[in-house]
Amino acid sequence: MRLLLAIGALAMASEAAAADWKLVIHGGAGVIERANMLAGQEREIRAALDRALEAGSAILVRGGSALDAVEASARVLEDDPNFNAGRGAVLTYDGIVELDASIMDGRNRAAGAVTGVQHTKNPISLARKVMEKSEHVFLSSPGADDFAREQGLEQVPNAYFITPERQRQLEEMKGRKLSAFDVELKYGTVGAVAVDSQGHVAAATSTGGLTGKRWDRIGDSPVIGAGTYADDRACAVSATGAGEYFIRVGVAHEICARMRMKGENAQTAADAVIAEVGDLGGSGGVIVVTPKGEAIYSFNTPGMYRGMASAKGRSVAIFGKE
Repeated sequence: MRLLLAIGALAMASEAAAADWKLVIHGGAGVIERANMLAGQEREIRAALDRALEAGSAILVRGGSALDAVEASARVLEDDPNFNAGRGAVLTYDGIVELDASIMDGRNRAAGAVTGVQHTKNPISLARKVMEKSEHVFLSSPGADDFAREQGLEQVPNAYFITPERQRQLEEMKGRKLSAFDVELKYGTVGAVAVDSQGHVAAATSTGGLTGKRWDRIGDSPVIGAGTYADDRACAVSATGAGEYFIRVGVAHEICARMRMKGENAQTAADAVIAEVGDLGGSGGVIVVTPKGEAIYSFNTPGMYRGMASAKGRSVAIFGKE
């Protein structure tokens, strides 16, 4: 009888552990309001967010790793033209797409990042290859695509990433002589953070940057510690916003450091750091998970494309008061 009870207890503990996973995603933050959306766009975006959650959840529910889950979720968003990452990314001033991405494993703080990618279909998978198959953390421009080809990752013409709406935005920017920050006040980075049933965390972030960016500008998304960070001692973070400010604050690492050094919970730490970004004049948001199962959003913009999943189900949101 005691043996049966012990086996039953172990089985219940195993089921509880397998259920204790969380996944949070974002598709960018900014001035996101119904009045500014194209016909049908809200429905498409909600469906895409749900697909990204479904892809990551399918891994986590089977006891898979947080790292696999965040990559899978990010790839779904990279492939959807409604987001500023992969296909549908914004155009540079010269009318091409240059992509950035990063990924980090909280188990050992291994990380990989790429910037200026022009031909690799899924930059987030390239970032992971950099982390796992090279001696480096950060690769850029043609060299990053060269490494992708060596690793057998799918390559596409740069035109694959370009959509009519992104072309229109670039033309509007040039025609009205707007700055890169003014043409569309949305920061369309995509990202995912997860904690798996083993209590390990991971983070992934991918973006096309700013409409009309020049001089090989790089934002926070591929910068480890600014746009992405994961540490099993604290949390995993993916950021979206005005990258220059997120770099200056070191947003992702700062949130983890506050939690680890000051003992703050995820919401308190994230809110404090986003407030600091706001005090400097920046805007945007973050998603955060912890090994203990905290899963939160924090943003200082009217909206943020976002979603959350756990063993209890999944949900998506767009506007600030949802």
